[in-house]
Amino acid sequence: MSTPNEFRLLFFGDVFASPGRRALFDRIEYFKKTYEPDFIIINGENAAGGFGISRRIASAFFRVGIDVITSGNHIWDNKDSLEALEDPRILRPANYPEGNQGAGVFKKKLDDGTGIAVINLQGRVFMEAIDCPFRKLDSILEELEDYKIKIVDFHAEATGEKRAMFFYAAGRVSALIGTHTHVQTADETIVDGTAYITDAGMVGIEESVIGMKKERVIERMLFGRAKKLEPEKDGEVTICGVFVIIDRETGQAISIERIRVRESEIKREEQNISV
Repeated sequence: MSTPNEFRLLFFGDVFASPGRRALFDRIEYFKKTYEPDFIIINGENAAGGFGISRRIASAFFRVGIDVITSGNHIWDNKDSLEALEDPRILRPANYPEGNQGAGVFKKKLDDGTGIAVINLQGRVFMEAIDCPFRKLDSILEELEDYKIKIVDFHAEATGEKRAMFFYAAGRVSALIGTHTHVQTADETIVDGTAYITDAGMVGIEESVIGMKKERVIERMLFGRAKKLEPEKDGEVTICGVFVIIDRETGQAISIERIRVRESEIKREEQNISV
């Protein structure tokens, strides 16, 4: 049961294609009842067939209670994403050069006056050579003095870069949550009031290669030829993310809990409750 001073955040890792979307739509009420969140964030850069997002898909997420959708490098893979980015609740990494569509920061004052800011940044190691995410974070934080709760989605490939960003941001943001690899890590921690996990994982089919058909990926690796990848649509979805409790007055994280649950496990739990 939540207390008035707690801000309860649910963050779901990269929602992958139609299986991930459907699972989250079907099970979001379970997570609301279980965790009683005040705010829900998803990374949606793979929501449309594994590449980008559309306004229609984003609207469906907002209708079921998602508050903000973050993204990453794949947001640019789908022309529909450009229209979607007109909505301030859909973010692209803030450290892409000026002139790109969309924004990288979402700000909101809640009914009780609590200020929350969501920041989307992207790493550079093994990724595109865009602006420095470390210096971009500094400039963003200078403009967020009135916002106690600050959540960062750091979309990056290298674990070392994510860890470095965590220690760089520690004490200055409420939570820094890694995305992009789709493989959930087991290193959740809190340092100087900042909750952290290297990667929140994926909402998608477990028996796949980070959401794609494993046969296509294996063939590409065996023969060294470009092979068009295709989202896996058959199999059970695993829902991954984190649940973070933050002190509303200080903006410091109190706890962080990993979420990793198969749909079948949720169904069994719901059946046991109904019986």
